[in-house]
Amino acid sequence: MKPATTTLGSYLATRLEQIGIRHYFAVPGDYNLVLLDQLLENENLEFIGCCNELNLGYACDGYARANGVAAGFVTFSVGGLSAINAIAGAYAEDLPIIFVSGGPNTNAGPENRPLHHTLGEVRYRYQLEMFREVTAYAASIEHLEDAPEKIDRAIHVALRHRKPVYLEIACNLAGLDLPAAPNQQLAAPVPLDEAALDAAVENAAERLNNAVKPVLVAGVKLRPWDATKEFLELAEATGYAVAVMPNAKGLFPENHPQYIGTYWGPVSSPGCGEVVESADAYLFAGPTFTDYTTAGYTALINSNKLLEAGPERVKLPGQSYNNVPLPLFLGKLAGRMKKNDTSLTAFERFRPAPEQEEDIVADRPLLTRRVVKRVEKMLTPDMALIAETGDSWFNGIKTKLPEGTAFEIQMQYGSIGWSVGATLGYALAERGKRRVVSLIGDGSFQLTAQEVSTIIRYGLDPIIFLINNRGYTIEVEIHDGPYNLIKNWDYAGLIDVFNAEDGKGWGVRVSTEGELDAAIAKALAHTGGPSLIELTIDRDDCSKELLEWGSRVAAVNGAPPKLG
Repeated sequence: MKPATTTLGSYLATRLEQIGIRHYFAVPGDYNLVLLDQLLENENLEFIGCCNELNLGYACDGYARANGVAAGFVTFSVGGLSAINAIAGAYAEDLPIIFVSGGPNTNAGPENRPLHHTLGEVRYRYQLEMFREVTAYAASIEHLEDAPEKIDRAIHVALRHRKPVYLEIACNLAGLDLPAAPNQQLAAPVPLDEAALDAAVENAAERLNNAVKPVLVAGVKLRPWDATKEFLELAEATGYAVAVMPNAKGLFPENHPQYIGTYWGPVSSPGCGEVVESADAYLFAGPTFTDYTTAGYTALINSNKLLEAGPERVKLPGQSYNNVPLPLFLGKLAGRMKKNDTSLTAFERFRPAPEQEEDIVADRPLLTRRVVKRVEKMLTPDMALIAETGDSWFNGIKTKLPEGTAFEIQMQYGSIGWSVGATLGYALAERGKRRVVSLIGDGSFQLTAQEVSTIIRYGLDPIIFLINNRGYTIEVEIHDGPYNLIKNWDYAGLIDVFNAEDGKGWGVRVSTEGELDAAIAKALAHTGGPSLIELTIDRDDCSKELLEWGSRVAAVNGAPPKLG
């Protein structure tokens, strides 16, 4: 029997479908047009056209957060190099993205042909080499017979390591025939050393069970490594007080009786920092310890008391265990734990009294803290809250989430402008399941505003709170200068520009509490397009946590060089 054949582009499309991708993001260019033709043949994948390649990368980031994996397609050099910042961010944030660039004709190099969109020299490996630095796997497909192996390997690596991968497909190969893709498993489990797992569990259980006042802290890597369920099981098996790191918000239920808040060193939730830092043992599950997550390395974490469970390694004082998958470690440890609620009892002495809800004063000017309370009140379990880099981090993290509400933040990479594209990608992946609510500062919005038009184009209905304080507030608090001021825009009015003749977006500018309440009510009822609520906020109105955090990060940035 003659084996079934397909084109290279269709082979890739089948593979994307097999790993659960339903939408792919693309910006067309002449090096990828034939490839896009082949992708369009697959009726189970939907083309999503983006305004530019950077925004496409951010959309892939948001889609991967919600869907588990994403795919993006660009043209060579002018497209790929525009997107590389967003792909680097996805690498930092542990997000699997199959990122594909069209490449030069295979004859261009051997025949010494200078090409457009390039450096004007006959050397065409530079984009591949650049992407090797920000992906877990990068390959150029220049021979048809290599395509299935390289495509499958790229997907395997992306799923195995939770990182983006890069494929460059020569433009004259995309439509050529090759054997059809078999239905096979493309992801492999994390390597497991049973002896190391048992020893890590034994050692950790002994340390925690002998501690007087131990605590648990959730880290951001719980999600990409599928360990949130096991972390909850461990928490309930121990009875310990449970905190979350700032970039892990939403990974532990905030209405859970053991939840004590966000651990962020000196800018922690009230009472939370004191309980964590006074514990005689703490297990951090999936943490990242950076200048941002530790407020300029001022968090008081004692390495002699620290048990750190990473994606594939457990580090205990004086001992490290490799090839220990995080969910297996947490799940097995749960079965060895004794109940101890001492740290939770200690927190009860610090627990702040419930805040009294302030009355709405219709003509009172907006304050950031009051906006946060209104956003908090509107959230439901079928929503996702996305917080842009900046004061929106702090406002989002202070928001109390109903159980089931998702929360997204890009704290490791911290690229301003990320959230507009991420809102597009997340909203697409969750269409019909979750409604996206985004907190975005005006400075960040100006970097990537065009993608609101794509949100309108595809009929998505996120609610965007645009905080207009006329500058880069987070930079002001780290290091101020005239460069932190920006040109004001009519942000609400942009919606009419992007709507043109057929869009269903809605925008409004509000400056008082009464106007905000009315806008939220209208946004919740609005369908068929996004709602953008522009909030006029004083430039110096920011969270107190940002003030303290900013000064500590600035101190790290400004530390003089050490000689020798």
